[in-house]
Amino acid sequence: MKFFETSKYYSLKKSTYISLRWIGIIGQLISIYLVYFYLNFTFDFVYSNIIIIIGILSNLYLTYVYKKTQVSDRAALIFLLIDIIQLGTLIYLTGGILNPFIIFLIIPSIFASSNLGLRTNLTIIITTIFIIIFLTFYSKELPEPLNNHFHVSPYYYYAIPVALIIALIFLNLFAIIFGSESRLRKEALQKMEEVMAKEHEMLSLGGQAAAAAHSLGTPLSTIKVITQELLKQLKDQKDVIQDIELLSSQVERCNQILKRLSLNPIEEDEFIDDDLTMKDYIKEIIFSFQQTSNKEFIFNFDQDSNPKKITKSIEIVYGLRNFIGNANKFSKNKIFISLKSDMNFTEINLEDDGDGYPADILSKIGEPYLKTVKDIDKEKIGLGLGLFIGKTLLEKNFAILTFRNSKTRGGAEVKIKWKNNDLFNL
Repeated sequence: MKFFETSKYYSLKKSTYISLRWIGIIGQLISIYLVYFYLNFTFDFVYSNIIIIIGILSNLYLTYVYKKTQVSDRAALIFLLIDIIQLGTLIYLTGGILNPFIIFLIIPSIFASSNLGLRTNLTIIITTIFIIIFLTFYSKELPEPLNNHFHVSPYYYYAIPVALIIALIFLNLFAIIFGSESRLRKEALQKMEEVMAKEHEMLSLGGQAAAAAHSLGTPLSTIKVITQELLKQLKDQKDVIQDIELLSSQVERCNQILKRLSLNPIEEDEFIDDDLTMKDYIKEIIFSFQQTSNKEFIFNFDQDSNPKKITKSIEIVYGLRNFIGNANKFSKNKIFISLKSDMNFTEINLEDDGDGYPADILSKIGEPYLKTVKDIDKEKIGLGLGLFIGKTLLEKNFAILTFRNSKTRGGAEVKIKWKNNDLFNL
């Protein structure tokens, strides 16, 4: 869906960005006016005001001329570079690297790192590092009379830019990694919502189809009876008989279509409308895979397992289908499913005879968009999105999941466990 693809593009919310820029500009104005008029320090006051006015004009442009509600990645790069250069110039006029407000120079890049693309972030980081190095060697003196009394050793002096650059790189790396993970998880959650919306839609359509099959049966039967009577009454009118026979054949065709829609209507209606035991849920899911799979499903369960029914839950059904579907996809010949349920706990164990989870992703299972370095069949490579969706849906419904490679079957193993108090009170 096009709507969900928009999450791949980076942007800033314009109103938030404008508000942050106004806060920065007001802070700059307060600082230079306080230092100049209250503390009576001497520096390039006029040039400093001109630099701040440039920031004000760029923010007014962003507010009234730039019409989009989101600032695109490219536009954000331009305005963030303006912020960095404007602040760097202001610091150049007021002491350079010795100005304590030099720390604010790394804020735009950190702000961008969690919201914008990698190329944009690298450009901003490199520009910031260049300005820090420039301000280390070139700048005006600190405001008088501060420059007459403040002296530091070269070791301390050059330690300031080194510390700033290290902090800049570390904080940006930290924000880029977590920002990327956050975006991937957000995108995966959106896809999960899309999948669940489709599931609800399909259930709704299934119910409507069943209702249509029952409702249309009677009028179609009536039409068929009438056509048979017309055939008897108008048997001598050959031109009319052909039309009546065509009508009769089309009525029969409608009946066949409705029969296919309402195939096994009792089972389908129960599955859609009624609550089921966990054993019946798993049987229904296994049956749906057996229609298209040549794999062997081996289902073991306690004969005296808890007979209590579970409130209908699309999330649980879809979550279980995901894991059983994965076992079907990655197994060689057999899928083993066991169900244990007593008065306190309900536990499902899924195993297959496939190759199991790659060792390098075993500890990360449940995260979306996983990649393995293991050389496996490309047709069977997944992104981990199904596991993420299944895990999220089941955990949302109080399940505890454990992933490992089976010691007895050789393939993957998933253990899903509920406290009965949680499962039967959904």
